[in-house]
Amino acid sequence: MAFTPRSDDLLLVVDLQYDFLPGGRLAVAGGDEIIIPINRLGRRFENVVMTQDWHPAGHISFASSHSGANPFEVIELPYGPQVLWPDHCVQGTPGAGFSADIELPHTQLVIRKGYHEVVDSYSGFQEADRKTRTGLEGYLRERGIRRLLIAGLATDFCVNWTAVDAVAAGFETYVIEDACRAIDTGGSLAKAWRDMNAAGVQRILAGDVA
Repeated sequence: MAFTPRSDDLLLVVDLQYDFLPGGRLAVAGGDEIIIPINRLGRRFENVVMTQDWHPAGHISFASSHSGANPFEVIELPYGPQVLWPDHCVQGTPGAGFSADIELPHTQLVIRKGYHEVVDSYSGFQEADRKTRTGLEGYLRERGIRRLLIAGLATDFCVNWTAVDAVAAGFETYVIEDACRAIDTGGSLAKAWRDMNAAGVQRILAGDVA
């Protein structure tokens, strides 16, 4: 499909941070491959917002915070199942920073997430307790944004949750499939696409954006 950005469209770029790139603490395979395409996409959009994982040391999602636990195990927490991760995107560390290769100088807002020690936050809209809001929805509504195009890392976690929540909030939502990369642990990528399809998230390619 051909997609021409309008003034009420927004490119939402998810977690292009060093810890998710090759060599990082929670590296997503091929994560660096999407930076140049996202830079190109960004030039076509009047409106750009970025999200940033921003965990305190000892965050509840870290395997190191649970005695005897290993990364990628799933445990049950008060708000539901939680994948345990290597320590990553700790506040103020180089790994939490955005890649210096990003060229999106007109980014208007950075939404930090995952900064509460006892709850994770994949979505740019709300934390994993499904109650605590980030303020992104209100910002988009005040700006008159109607359509979101989402790219970034990782397809099966932060992109997925953000996209599903965007639809639930009433935004027409597209995931730019080839401008994302996945972790894919325990079948998470296939499940993510099932969830996004069921929610009404639409899939396009970077080349569809004219």
